[in-house]
Amino acid sequence: MSKPFRHDPEPVRRMKPWQTLKSRYLLKRWWMNLRVDHVRLPGGAELPEFHVIEYPDWACVVCFAEDGRLVMVEQYRHGIRRVSLEFPAGAVDPGEDCLAAARRELLEETGYAADAWMRLGRCSPEPSKQTNYAHLFVARGARRVAEPSFDEGEDLRLCLLEPDEVFRRAESGDMIHGIHLAALFWARHRGLFDEGGDPEAT
Repeated sequence: MSKPFRHDPEPVRRMKPWQTLKSRYLLKRWWMNLRVDHVRLPGGAELPEFHVIEYPDWACVVCFAEDGRLVMVEQYRHGIRRVSLEFPAGAVDPGEDCLAAARRELLEETGYAADAWMRLGRCSPEPSKQTNYAHLFVARGARRVAEPSFDEGEDLRLCLLEPDEVFRRAESGDMIHGIHLAALFWARHRGLFDEGGDPEAT
């Protein structure tokens, strides 16, 4: 008979980190580095080639326009070879504050700006093999103040959608990016889609 499952309330604190014996870079670019580590696990086993991608942190904005619609973009994602419905988002520049990056990405990708901001939290896109975090924000009462200014390689289409439509498209698979889905459902969990759920200014 198998033993009953015992819940360990502090599993992370009691686990030891892996020991890095050697590291080398296979690729270095301004936007990412690919590193291979030789690591030793706490039990003594060794992995001669464990690949790690060093990315900058990212910022993502759940943005409500003045009329209550969500300010979103559609863009082609070559990795999965399909169009993805997403929130305005992008990399945090070196030395840049995460909120400042969120404001900048919102303006650059959509031409919208907002005064009321709330920090949702952060998550790790892929904690096993990526070094970065995604910082999630909510902006309320956004208005169009400029034309979008895309980076080279960006091809985005602005979408203003009712929240119910966004949730429907998330359920149908049109919204597929994990970070953006986390932001959407985290905001709903916090009650920010409910009437009177306005965030306090950050």
